[in-house]
Amino acid sequence: MPVGKTQPSAAALTTKPPNPTHALRWRILGVLAVAQLMVALDATVVNIALPTAQRALHFGDSDRQWVVTSYALAFGSLLLIGGRLADLVGRRRLFLVGLAGFAAASAVGGAATGFPMLVAARTVQGMFAALLAPAGLSLLTTTFTHVQERARAFGVYGAVGAGGGAVGLLLGGLLTEYASWRWTLFVNLAFAAFAMVGGLLWVRQAGTDERPGIDWPGTVTVSAGLFALVYGFSHAETAGWDDAVTIGFLAGAGVLLAVFTVIQTRAAHPLLPLRVVLDRNRGGAFLAMFAAAIGMFGVFLFLTYYLQLSQGYSAVRTGVAFLPMVAALILASTVVSTSLAPRVSPRVLIPVGMLTSAAGMWILTGLGPHSSYAAHTLPGTMIFGAGLGMVFASAVNLATSGVHADDAGVASAAVNTVQQVGGSVGTALLNTLAATAAASFAVAHRSLPDVAALAAVHSYTVAYWWAAGFFAAGGLAVALLLRSGLPREQEAQS
Repeated sequence: MPVGKTQPSAAALTTKPPNPTHALRWRILGVLAVAQLMVALDATVVNIALPTAQRALHFGDSDRQWVVTSYALAFGSLLLIGGRLADLVGRRRLFLVGLAGFAAASAVGGAATGFPMLVAARTVQGMFAALLAPAGLSLLTTTFTHVQERARAFGVYGAVGAGGGAVGLLLGGLLTEYASWRWTLFVNLAFAAFAMVGGLLWVRQAGTDERPGIDWPGTVTVSAGLFALVYGFSHAETAGWDDAVTIGFLAGAGVLLAVFTVIQTRAAHPLLPLRVVLDRNRGGAFLAMFAAAIGMFGVFLFLTYYLQLSQGYSAVRTGVAFLPMVAALILASTVVSTSLAPRVSPRVLIPVGMLTSAAGMWILTGLGPHSSYAAHTLPGTMIFGAGLGMVFASAVNLATSGVHADDAGVASAAVNTVQQVGGSVGTALLNTLAATAAASFAVAHRSLPDVAALAAVHSYTVAYWWAAGFFAAGGLAVALLLRSGLPREQEAQS
């Protein structure tokens, strides 16, 4: 009997804290999915409203990019410290702080009376998103521990994250056309309020008794390095790759990130323990997220241009045109997470998903100035969306699988970081390639009527080809990197 009593007592010590969370896990998933949708759609919801906001606040074309870039810079550069803070001060606490701060910044941005106020609000939004996103994903990681349930939960979460950009385009169009551009920011208050109430009611506070000091040298170097990296790629969009500022920031980013890596090998309490990123499966998942983000942002950007400028779609109709892609993404993510992930290795699922997305991009390369949406655009976007759903459902799960509970926040932050950097790289790189292709086409075919319109469509085609190449190359690289077999269950939870 003493042995029988000892073992249940030890088990109770390790399983008691998760019980309240476990019982409410599906409600918690709903709360976290709403928060993730808010952060994901904010990367695109403001884009469609920019021309209207520009006229209302009287700022120039050269300033317009900062409404988007300021959010990306703050978000991307502070994610890792946000993830580590989630591990140190409590995921629930940081999740709620992130929600409150994001909502407040959204309210200020929606009420902006001038360009500086709008950009400042977007910057603060990005800062609180850097707290909110890793805290939310780490809560998901520590809430779902059973393999099948975990796969299903991450399938939903991944679908929301991947489809949020397209939802943002539709919501931005609807709000701008039928309400005001300011509601593209005010709408976050509704999302945040729902998630805040759910977080207070259902999410259990879980922290760690240890309070190791923060790795300040690592924090400063990685934050500065990620800022320089995202800014360098953003600057390349407008100034070009041979611009001295672009080269300086990208070179500085390389140096700072190299220094950060050295610091992590020597720090007593590293900001990003190398054990988190050096695992083959986790590294492959990060690579998949990075490559997928490059292609995904390329599709959103250039297909939006194509539908609005070449096909004459309104903002709302453009958003509606993306809905079948989102539906295919959600369906594929659901099938993968519920039926395939518990049985099929990510080494199969992720590369197949990436090659499927590459096939969708290949179909989009055939779009012309007068192509039919139903016959040409729709099949390409749905195949692309299905592939993306397979990738995100598997990669987000794999990237956080087997991580010790004390590292859940920083591992979740690393997932968001590679996706954010991938989006910045993709937007800048594909924009540059498209602009070069358009200029070359216009020179070579200057005698053609409507040469500007034809050059624009040609530039989109070039971007789709490159995005397809990124997906295909990424799929092959991931297949070589990942281990066979299913990911192991979470080893420790807090």
